[in-house]
Amino acid sequence: MRLLKVATCNLNQWAMDFENNLRNIKESITRAKEAGAVIRIGPELEIPGYGCEDHFLEQDTVTHSWECLKDLLLGDWTEGILCSIGMPIMQDSVRYNCQVFCLNRRIIMIRPKMCLANDGNYREFRWFSSWTLKDHLVDFHLPDTIAEALSQESVPFGFGYIQFLDAALAAETCEELFTADAPRIGLAFNGVEIFTNASGSHHQLRKLNLRMDAMKNATRFCGGVYIYSNHQGCDGGRLYYDGCSCVAINGDIVAQGSQFSLKDVEVLLAQLDLDAVSSYRGSISSFREQASRKSKISFVKVPHKLCQTFNLRMSPSSPVKIRYHVPEEEIAFGPSCWLWDYLRRSGASGFLLPLSGGADSSSVAAIVGCMCQLVVKDIRNGDEQVKADAIRIGHYKNGDFPTDSKEFAKRVFYTVYMGTENSSDATRNRAKNLAEEIGSWHLDVAIDSVVSSLLSLFQTLTGKRPLYKVDGGSNVENLGLQNIQARVRMVLAFMLASLLPWVHNKPGFFLVLGSSNVDEGLRGYLTKYDCSSADINPIGSVSKQDLRSFLRWAAVHLGFSSLADIEAAPPTAELEPIRSNYNQLDEVDMGMTYEELSVYGRLRKIFRCGPVSMFQNLCHKWCGRLTPSEVAEKVKHFFKYYSINRHKMTVLTPSYHAESYSPEDNRFDLRQFLYNSRWPYQFRKIDELAKELDRDSAALLPGSNRRGEDGVSESGNGSGMGVVVAGSENPKAGL
Repeated sequence: MRLLKVATCNLNQWAMDFENNLRNIKESITRAKEAGAVIRIGPELEIPGYGCEDHFLEQDTVTHSWECLKDLLLGDWTEGILCSIGMPIMQDSVRYNCQVFCLNRRIIMIRPKMCLANDGNYREFRWFSSWTLKDHLVDFHLPDTIAEALSQESVPFGFGYIQFLDAALAAETCEELFTADAPRIGLAFNGVEIFTNASGSHHQLRKLNLRMDAMKNATRFCGGVYIYSNHQGCDGGRLYYDGCSCVAINGDIVAQGSQFSLKDVEVLLAQLDLDAVSSYRGSISSFREQASRKSKISFVKVPHKLCQTFNLRMSPSSPVKIRYHVPEEEIAFGPSCWLWDYLRRSGASGFLLPLSGGADSSSVAAIVGCMCQLVVKDIRNGDEQVKADAIRIGHYKNGDFPTDSKEFAKRVFYTVYMGTENSSDATRNRAKNLAEEIGSWHLDVAIDSVVSSLLSLFQTLTGKRPLYKVDGGSNVENLGLQNIQARVRMVLAFMLASLLPWVHNKPGFFLVLGSSNVDEGLRGYLTKYDCSSADINPIGSVSKQDLRSFLRWAAVHLGFSSLADIEAAPPTAELEPIRSNYNQLDEVDMGMTYEELSVYGRLRKIFRCGPVSMFQNLCHKWCGRLTPSEVAEKVKHFFKYYSINRHKMTVLTPSYHAESYSPEDNRFDLRQFLYNSRWPYQFRKIDELAKELDRDSAALLPGSNRRGEDGVSESGNGSGMGVVVAGSENPKAGL
């Protein structure tokens, strides 16, 4: 046996906070050495933080990264342990995303990233170049200050591997795990047994299995050990890096770290038998044949042993069952941890949430409640950093600290119900009951007097007073009256967030939380500069369907039982007067169901469908339920309002990224915001196709009143409300 003990880690780094990041790196190395590990792997770009973005273009970022690496190498951190450290490096005036391998106070090799991530939220080509030389290593001259301090002038740089006396090791970086022509394939044919991967992978609902399957398959097909490290936490932006560092060997996961955590440092250990890799590879005839015809890859010789021989004190780690969170848990824990990082790093004293008693704001409240529960739980488990942050944020004195989540919520979480004459007792009571269950400091405020004052001012200026549609007003009047209420709530929320801490003799300020979901953003079903405008939004990239599932889960698992009633209530903005024959409903206003919106969103973003291809796809999907003409009307209705309201995405509150069809304009979904909302060419093509298909399918679809399997009726949507015709306005169109 060649027995090897390795350590990987989840690190909660903060972009550009070199002091914090270096402290976490040192702590992870210390724990790895204390546990007897001989290899320690850290996440991608761990010294400056992965999310530095355009700060990577600054020479200071590269310089400070070298200074931090020098600090590590001048101490005893790398004595007796191989450390992989992530940082940016300039080589011949080109910037690379690198892994720096250090051992015994020396740099033994630098491996630049070869396959850069450049889709979705990733923009690595904006800051880095990919390394393209695969046939040899180059000699990299260290910066003068580093060379002087280490008494080392140069180091091998490029694609290759490190050959120790008893093992061979090579690196991949994040995206290279998922590429078709992965570097590890040729390296495995050259006898490399240990692969490391420093990653900067963010959370997305239902994504973890793709990552875990990739690691299992990487070692199943080629054999070998795969050591994966990732960031964990909010490093200063919309993304939550979801950790889950792990170790795999020959297709099995033998160690897995947490996906969601408040910890700054988590170190994961595994003990491995490298002879098992040799045996596994030797048993696969196709691998032997391909390896015998391999192309040679450059390597660096290091006269150092990593492995131990057989002994009873070191038993190889056994395969473990991979832990996957259900989506409801992901919605609870991911945004909760993101909010905690944002709160403790922003200098704020808490959060303020306009709580309407509806599904969206109640979901946000439940997530904050979950955050408070996680904080108290980690304090009980002995996490001193979480305890120190909670004492500072909650302004505890005389040695006190949080022991009860509701008591902690009372200190850091304000909720406010801002009702009008259009609000119902049902939503008011739901908001009050949920606030009591969570423990927030709750206010019930009537804003009619403010709305009335604005209308009186308008009447003084113009001589006219608008009316609601149910009272005989026009669509324009109806829309304007609703927008006034919505925008008053935003102004009041920010005023309370800035002044309530002063009222309660607390220092600092509170952050305003938004609560619009991804489907409302996609459709534009929100008023520009209403309560969707906030400091941050933990659910802005979560679908309505997932939120409703989360509410049902949270009612049981978080102990907020009132969420069950909130989830069961039909979604309503409560911006119009309630009458015996009229009650405002979101899906009626939108002319489509939230379920349909999710379908449109996925086709638009994930499957890259324009209007015509979306129509063609939905003709197949909804065949037998809707005629082609009815599908055409739905698609045109969606694209009309999507394009009319796209401008709202330019001011969308920064939101936790969770969904692959998010319309978030700043980083993820880059499109114009001024459209020809008539889509004349595309809609004409749709009408021509629909007319032709209607003729062809007339025999197959003799009737038109069929209901589909998922409850979407042919008359328009699952509520049976019909398609809103051109010219009618939804109340939240919001200019």
